[in-house]
Amino acid sequence: MTVSDIYALLPLLILAGGSVLVLLAGALKPGGYLYGLAGALIGASLLGSLLIPVGAVMPGLAITSFSRFFALFLNSTGLVALLLAAGYNRRRNIAGEEYPATLLFTLAGMGAACAATDLLMLFLGLEAFTFGFYILVAIRRDSVKGGEAGLKYLLNGTLSAAILAMGMALLYAGTGSLRLSELAAAGKHPDPLFLAGACLVLLGMAFKLSLAPAHLWTADVYQGAPAPVTALLSTASKGASLAALLLLLPLFGAWHGLRDLLWGLALLSMLAGNLAALVQNNIKRMLAWSSVGQMGYVALALTAAPSGGLRAALFYLVAYASAGLASFGALSVLSDNYELTSLDEYRGLGYRCPLAGGTLALAMFSLAGIPPAAGFIAKFGVFSAALKQGETALALAGMAAALVAVFFYLRVVVMLYMKPAVENGAVRPLSIYEILALAVPTAATVALGIHPQPLLDLLANIISR
Repeated sequence: MTVSDIYALLPLLILAGGSVLVLLAGALKPGGYLYGLAGALIGASLLGSLLIPVGAVMPGLAITSFSRFFALFLNSTGLVALLLAAGYNRRRNIAGEEYPATLLFTLAGMGAACAATDLLMLFLGLEAFTFGFYILVAIRRDSVKGGEAGLKYLLNGTLSAAILAMGMALLYAGTGSLRLSELAAAGKHPDPLFLAGACLVLLGMAFKLSLAPAHLWTADVYQGAPAPVTALLSTASKGASLAALLLLLPLFGAWHGLRDLLWGLALLSMLAGNLAALVQNNIKRMLAWSSVGQMGYVALALTAAPSGGLRAALFYLVAYASAGLASFGALSVLSDNYELTSLDEYRGLGYRCPLAGGTLALAMFSLAGIPPAAGFIAKFGVFSAALKQGETALALAGMAAALVAVFFYLRVVVMLYMKPAVENGAVRPLSIYEILALAVPTAATVALGIHPQPLLDLLANIISR
């Protein structure tokens, strides 16, 4: 490995090496400063991603406009999640260096998956960040629900990893290569063995993205995990998984069956996610089921890839991540000694805690696709691309599902502002870190809803390369 290789790897080395550094520092001197150290390391990795020139390559990895975009997206999301976790974990006595160290390791795995140029590095990156989430979901050892969620995620994730590995093994057996570029060339004239492997890989990625029918783990894991972990799991992991899926889609070449598979995944996810969310009284389970529906819209955009669907999918990801961080961030800061999970517990909180309540309400508007939040532009882009591609029936099904979703999103807003408060006790004042963690995704949601063109132009430039 040359010096230029190490330089290109610097952002990932900062995160991976920083994970070890935080573990060692915590062993020598435990304390809350570890979150600040982890935040500084994420910031350094983010800066390094900006400074490294596009075109740097190394075995299994390459720095491209695509990987740089996702590095910025993932590190920014991780930084917000870390700000949320600092106070949340302190209030629940989740002490020690394990949390910030595991978060850094998880971000390193995500970054590797987004910059992969062969199947081996892609698999290692995907499973590295999934392994990190196994730990983060069950980080609270005195929580029965957390332990149950971690176990369910582990069992389902192991099955997904096995399916993904089998699919990659079949691809290698059919071509004798692990390089994505060579596999894409082979995909132009695929044989049955190659297609079997590609379909297994797609099924494994459906688990990562919570696409039906590989979605049943989502609600239990979102409910049992600490709210800051759920914020990261519902946004950053979806972003890294979508990046990996976009790297794998060229393997299918012009095979028409890909459109049929994505069509089915999109329809099942939009219907199952939004209909199941209708009957939820637990807000985390409601958001979990809604995330299944949200990923269905991403799959809908992918079916319309030739008509601008890839740009629509990436913009939808950013808009969803902003709303997801805002919603789970509000849940994190509103939780004091215990998490507020029932919708009834949010009665009147919009007045008692204006910043968190307003943030949560705006996130619901964005997820519902109500202007001027970013979710409206995101949904408009997805449906527009689908209609241009001729996917009229699927687009109409998505619009109907989106109308259904408006009910359960606005129900949260009604609880916040139109129902009397359950109690009139004092609300804990928010720290500067919590205010910042709520302000950043809220500002992004508003900015992308009012002026989305710069990001759309950037995404169009990334996709064209």
